[in-house]
Amino acid sequence: MQYDVDFLVIGSGIAGLTFALKVAEHGQVAIITKKKAIETSTDYAQGGIASVFGHDDSLDLHIRDTLAAGNGLCRKDVVEMVVKSAAGRIMELVDWGVPFTRQAEGGDEFDLGLEGGHSRNRIVHAGDFTGHVIEEVLLNRVRDHRNISLFENHIAVDLITYSTRMKRGSVTAAHEDFCCGAYVLDVETNKVDTYHGKITLLATGGAGKVYLYTSNPDVATGDGIAMAYRAGALVANLEFVQFHPTCLYHPEAKNFLISE
Repeated sequence: MQYDVDFLVIGSGIAGLTFALKVAEHGQVAIITKKKAIETSTDYAQGGIASVFGHDDSLDLHIRDTLAAGNGLCRKDVVEMVVKSAAGRIMELVDWGVPFTRQAEGGDEFDLGLEGGHSRNRIVHAGDFTGHVIEEVLLNRVRDHRNISLFENHIAVDLITYSTRMKRGSVTAAHEDFCCGAYVLDVETNKVDTYHGKITLLATGGAGKVYLYTSNPDVATGDGIAMAYRAGALVANLEFVQFHPTCLYHPEAKNFLISE
């Protein structure tokens, strides 16, 4: 079976859902996710999102804290972009209905937590289940949107690409490579379908589950990284894998995150 959409989103975490909601006003969107849509690393995140909201805080201080925690490995321009845009992205989530915890019930000021690497309280959270709350709110909005279709239990197998070099018939001419969709396995029918998208977004998360003991969920297997690599994309920084060390181990059950 073939599906044709304006935007193909692979992954149903905070990145994929946010992108889908934004572009859905400009065309039809298909979201592909390999298990239930809520089965994402976003849903497992507990702590919160760092941003400057405190009266004793500043963007420059947040940038300095981040660069110090990065121990010289951060790109300063990226750090500055993320820090400066964080408050706007959080208020966007608020506008979509995410009930972040406030200092007082019905109040305006966020209850800001303090986490490692930060010299000021700047962690915006929703109780102790921030990721789960965000994921539920975004999924509800996605399901209610007339221009978005959600395909659960669908596994993206490979990206569909083409090259302008092939059109010219010359291997020496300057060329560009383009992605125009993906081949997707429907787990229920065990058939591979073709999804054509004018724009394809890989929002598949990390690869932490390649380790036996990790706080990452089973879905974090690096599918998107592998597909991008096979399609000819450059990959970098694969040595940087993050998960929390505070897991509860049991020999007959999955380990899980105790505290973030």
